[in-house]
Amino acid sequence: MRVDLFDFELPTDRIALRPARPRDSARLLLVQGAKVDDRQFLELPKLLKPGDVLVFNDTKVIPAQLEGQRVASVDGPQSGPGASIGATLHKREGPREWQAFLRNSRRARVGDTIDFSEGVHASVVEKSDDGSALIHFHGSEPVELLLERAGRMPLPPYIASRREVDDTDRDDYQTMFAREEGAVAAPTAALHFTERLLGALDARGIGRETLTLHVGAGTFLPVKTDDTGGHVMHSEWGRIDSATAERLNSARASGGRLIAVGTTSLRLLESAADEDGRVRPFEGDTAIFITPGYRFKAIDGLITNFHLPRSTLFMLVSALMGLDVMKSAYARAIDAGYRFYSYGDASLLLPERSS
Repeated sequence: MRVDLFDFELPTDRIALRPARPRDSARLLLVQGAKVDDRQFLELPKLLKPGDVLVFNDTKVIPAQLEGQRVASVDGPQSGPGASIGATLHKREGPREWQAFLRNSRRARVGDTIDFSEGVHASVVEKSDDGSALIHFHGSEPVELLLERAGRMPLPPYIASRREVDDTDRDDYQTMFAREEGAVAAPTAALHFTERLLGALDARGIGRETLTLHVGAGTFLPVKTDDTGGHVMHSEWGRIDSATAERLNSARASGGRLIAVGTTSLRLLESAADEDGRVRPFEGDTAIFITPGYRFKAIDGLITNFHLPRSTLFMLVSALMGLDVMKSAYARAIDAGYRFYSYGDASLLLPERSS
């Protein structure tokens, strides 16, 4: 499909720079079939049915944004100040190796050493044509400790370009379900949940399960091709254990709906599902790219924030609900002042077949 079909105009003042406080006070756009309604996120329990199951991603965001200088090159030590190099980690490849998107990547060659301050150094092992590189962190300390010292939270570029990342983001950009370290972007639909909301969901008889998908920075990369068929997704690592898969299948067999909380949960569930819709245990990489025409197998609905024009995530929600429906829903959200993107408001998407 043509990528420009997924374009729309978004005023910059609709981009949320801070989350709603309290978190569950966000607005919720209900899209049920072709019907659209304005709600509050706290109303979620009554919008779902007893027996439904919410599926959360328990990945935890690490401080994966690094700024440094080249201090040694393949030609020898620097004689003066080296080139500034920025790195955004996006996928772990080994105990001390990470794939990273590099800023000023042309100034970093294979074999160069980068000083990220606080005693944190890494070498460039391999480079790719897309500006990414495989880097190896020096020393014996766990990389997680190095990142805690030298890294900062990797806020999406549409926020980080408009304000400084600060200490409040360490809490704000982390969901209450975060357990498994490894993400460089938050599964932001789950940012709206609080203990009081979970209590109301429990009282309503709404179940919940967790899986793990370590979200990569590739989720923010623009689609640069004119046709969706030419876009290549970056892979991300995920896991669904056998006990969780069994409970999900049992809930669905009993008439409950599986509602993915976030596109990350949805993509892993669909990656793990067989053609009959049964969720299988899964551990490994997925690079699933969902566009209109895709047949959903495992999920019956989705809770998600509002996405960028021409993005793979807007293509995903258009595949679930229909492009015309989502364009109309987004136009309504813009006119009504909904807040967009990672720190913004949410939508509950229920296609006709699951309503």
